Amino acid sequence: MDQPPKPLSQPSGRRPRVVIVGGGFAGLNAAKGLAHSPVDLTIVDRRNHHIFQPLLYQVALAVLSPAEIAQPIRTVLRRQPNTQVLMDEVVGIDVPALQVALGSGSRLTYDYLVLATGATHSYFGHDDWAPLAPGLKTIEDAIEIRRRVLLAFELAERQMVEHGWHPPLNFVVIGGGATGVELAGAISDIAQLYMRHDFRHIDPAKSRVLLLEGSPRVLAAYPPDLSAKAEAELGRLGVEVHTHTQVTAVGPGWVEAAGKRIDAVVTLWAAGVQASPLGKMLGAPLDRRGCVLVDDRLNSPGRPEVFVLGDLAHFEQDGHQVPGVAQPAMQMGDHIARMISADLAGRPRPAFRYFDKGDMATIGRMSAVAKVEWPFKAHWSGFPAWITWLTVHIFFLIGFRNRLSVFAAWIWTYFTFTRGARLITGDQHLPGWQDQLAAGPAGQASNPSDTVQDKPIPESLPTGN
Repeated sequence: MDQPPKPLSQPSGRRPRVVIVGGGFAGLNAAKGLAHSPVDLTIVDRRNHHIFQPLLYQVALAVLSPAEIAQPIRTVLRRQPNTQVLMDEVVGIDVPALQVALGSGSRLTYDYLVLATGATHSYFGHDDWAPLAPGLKTIEDAIEIRRRVLLAFELAERQMVEHGWHPPLNFVVIGGGATGVELAGAISDIAQLYMRHDFRHIDPAKSRVLLLEGSPRVLAAYPPDLSAKAEAELGRLGVEVHTHTQVTAVGPGWVEAAGKRIDAVVTLWAAGVQASPLGKMLGAPLDRRGCVLVDDRLNSPGRPEVFVLGDLAHFEQDGHQVPGVAQPAMQMGDHIARMISADLAGRPRPAFRYFDKGDMATIGRMSAVAKVEWPFKAHWSGFPAWITWLTVHIFFLIGFRNRLSVFAAWIWTYFTFTRGARLITGDQHLPGWQDQLAAGPAGQASNPSDTVQDKPIPESLPTGN
């Protein structure tokens, strides 16, 4: 495993060809790390931009605009003369021939292949729920969520003017991981703070935000004390947290959980992810989520020329799987560049080891939880954790312009309680809205305490991501 892979035994004078599939954190860091290496690099992505995914929920809830958290991949890599960018999709991998097939019909030959295509939503066999409960992985997802949340208030205002009543504004978030907690807190912020003076006939503060989680606590990947603080903070914001609550059905305008039906003007999915289908094309061993099992050189078995990174990789360290979040993905990308450089110099490849600096999640305005592992160990919550979260995320944003614009947007929002990205695009349709109107005022749901109950669920229920 420490020897240079066979693809390097090429005629002298030809530089090794590196193909990176995916322009996320892992792929982009790998490409930047190879900027000065004697290789010819091609990066392939279906989209022309890199997304700073930890802030994607702020686009979904109208804090930031898409351009403030995204940057064209070409712009990021424009100073790398050894790099070309192709906006295309890999539709096949011929491992013996060392080639990838693209959707455009062309094929790329590689000496090294880096797969970093991330993950997508998993509805655990209920793909028919996807149109009713969108998840959050792309800019398109964020814009759709923004459309639905903002449209719900607009339709309620219009209904109130025309008929003097409106269906209950219940926002249901399924999954109590970091994404679900951040979405629920941000929706509550919108309703309680940022829209309180915008409407004349409805009171957005009377809307309900319900967070449904199948496991015993939210933020299950965090220490129990931080989970408890997160749940308490969500409660302070008015979010109704229901743990031990199994979602058994999702329909247009409703969710069934713990044996009860809840009216939901907007339903959002944050309960599970699965790896990109690209991993299956390798013919390598996969875990239950479709992640490729890799060794400490980030290779699939018997393929030293193929590296798998980020959410697509199942890498274990000290008996635990490294989480599929931004921090390990960036470190994997950096390490790939070091291993390829070691091959070119004839040195053994260094093993990859993840350096955990901690985890953070925001819970509404000016509040967060943080598990700090470096430069010291600490558990923070509230305003200090939020300041830490803000500083770290601005630091890692790509591009000086992005840092300035994001900081300015946050400061403006903080002091003025306004949101400059509250744009509704697309149609004016919400799943189930017409059904709720047809039911009339008498057919609406009762008090939340009558519609959802905590109760034990099977251990096999998927939890939040």
